[in-house]
Amino acid sequence: MNITPQLIQVFSWTALAFAFTLILTPVYLHFAKKLKLGKQIREEALSGGKASIFREMHVKKTGTPTMGGVIMWGSVLLVIFFSRLLSFLGILESSLLQRGLVYLPLFTLVAMGILGAVDDYFNIKQIGKTRGIKAKPKMLFLILFGILGAWWFYYKLGMSSIHIPSVGDFEIGIWYIPLFILVIISTSNAVNITDGLDGLAGGLLIIAYSVFGVIAFTQSQLVLAIFCGIMVGSLMAFLWNNVPPARFYMGDTGSLAYGATLGVIAMMIDSLAVLIIVGMVFIIETLSVLIQLTSKRLFKKKVFLIAPLHHHFEKKGWGEAKITMRFWILGAIFGVIGLVIGLLGMGIR
Repeated sequence: MNITPQLIQVFSWTALAFAFTLILTPVYLHFAKKLKLGKQIREEALSGGKASIFREMHVKKTGTPTMGGVIMWGSVLLVIFFSRLLSFLGILESSLLQRGLVYLPLFTLVAMGILGAVDDYFNIKQIGKTRGIKAKPKMLFLILFGILGAWWFYYKLGMSSIHIPSVGDFEIGIWYIPLFILVIISTSNAVNITDGLDGLAGGLLIIAYSVFGVIAFTQSQLVLAIFCGIMVGSLMAFLWNNVPPARFYMGDTGSLAYGATLGVIAMMIDSLAVLIIVGMVFIIETLSVLIQLTSKRLFKKKVFLIAPLHHHFEKKGWGEAKITMRFWILGAIFGVIGLVIGLLGMGIR
């Protein structure tokens, strides 16, 4: 089978997303500065105390444009709708929007992007006591969204099993619903937690989406592979402007959207086990926060100088670029391991 035309499609849409995002970035920066959408450095730590160490290290970033995720997932939307236009004009046989598989990740991307955008705006304009959406309402929204997605996957798509590479499928029945909810909450928050240094989350997301794009392609799910490519293209354009020193940040509107969508795609291609491996850096970052909070509450002691883990190394004197590059290297290693396991284990169903 000649896969060259399909590969050309994937890379063409990826390049188009990169171009769209790159072209729209100056427009976004103009309005971000005009509307004063600058980053506000948090004053309270996750445990409730003063975030004095964090402010000391990051106060210089105050005022840097944020909410850049809007232009990222907005560009993904534009590319999808552009394919619809090309289809309407008869240039394409069918658009990406007409393929049912795109609706699920696209809806996730936009819904989470809007949630994050509201949270970012509240933070920028210092609305509310917490300067953003409170943790409980945000978590409630994530749970409700997870329930909606789980219901769709379980009752509409009939998905009720998980695939373990090289082992086989395991039927879990109704337990698929809480598992799906957990995946959505975990991936969105894990990426959000990791998004703390210039380029860190962006690079790791490129690796993760690239892995799932390859897996989707080998499963003959061309549309999902193209969608992953579009996500990678938008992330690469973001990273172009986000490497130290960052010109702007993706904000919660980017991290929540791209994190949750990653979880949805993993479930769509039945690659939860691969997600755990590929997302290991995200998991480690999240665990560092949980360990820190637990230790402080139970033993009144800190395990890390500051959590998440990337800030711990930053406080120890590592430069941002060093931390980011080393975390990227770890992400690439886990990405290759996850890809190999995912591809080798596909044969046993």
